[in-house]
Amino acid sequence: MNIFIHGLGQKPSSWNRTIQGLSVAETVECPTIVSLLNGTEATYENVYQRFVEWCNHSDEPLHLTGLSLGGILSLHYAKDHPEKVASLCLIGTQCVMPKRLLQVQSVIFRLLPSRLFHQEGLQKRDFISLTRSMEDLDFRASLAGITCPTLILYGGRDYLNKRASFQLANSIPNSKLLCIPDAGHEVNEDQPFPLANALQSFYKNLSS
Repeated sequence: MNIFIHGLGQKPSSWNRTIQGLSVAETVECPTIVSLLNGTEATYENVYQRFVEWCNHSDEPLHLTGLSLGGILSLHYAKDHPEKVASLCLIGTQCVMPKRLLQVQSVIFRLLPSRLFHQEGLQKRDFISLTRSMEDLDFRASLAGITCPTLILYGGRDYLNKRASFQLANSIPNSKLLCIPDAGHEVNEDQPFPLANALQSFYKNLSS
C-alpha cells in the first residue's frame, strides 16, 4: 500500500497531480491530519498515535511518502515499526526540530488573522498547538536503525530543509538523496510531475 501524508497547511488533494503521474499497482491512501486527530487536542503525539493505529490496520507492506509534517510522521513510524515499512520517501523533512524557528513561527501564527487558518477543519489555535508540541522532537539517535530503502527529496529553493536532507541521507544506511529543481518546500505542489518521475524510478528500483 502506498500512503501519502501531506504537510501542515496542505490537504490530501495536494498529492493529486503527483499521484496522477504514477503507475502504481498498490492501493494509494492519503489520510488527512484532521481525520488523524479525530476531534482530539491538536498535538503531535495525538496525530502520531492515530497515524500508528491507522497504518497498523493494513496487513500490506507500506510504502510511506511524506512531506514536512507528513515526512516526520513517516520517519517516526519507520523507526518504531520497521517490520511494516517496505520503503520510505521523505520530502523536506527534519530529523530534529529547529526549536527557535518553531517558536518564531508560533508567534507569527498568533499575529495572523484567524481567517487564514480555516483549512481542512484546523483552526488558528490548532496550528499553534501542533507547532508548539513538536519543538522537542529529535530522531537523530534512531536514523541508523532505519534499514528500508529510503528516498530523501528536497526542493532546489527549499534552503531551510536542504541541510536536514543531507543529514538524513548521511545517517540512514539504505538511502538516496535527490533535489527537485525549481521547487520550494511544497514539492508536491510546485513540481508534481518531476516528483512523480523521481518516485516512479524509486519504486522501479525496489522491484528490480
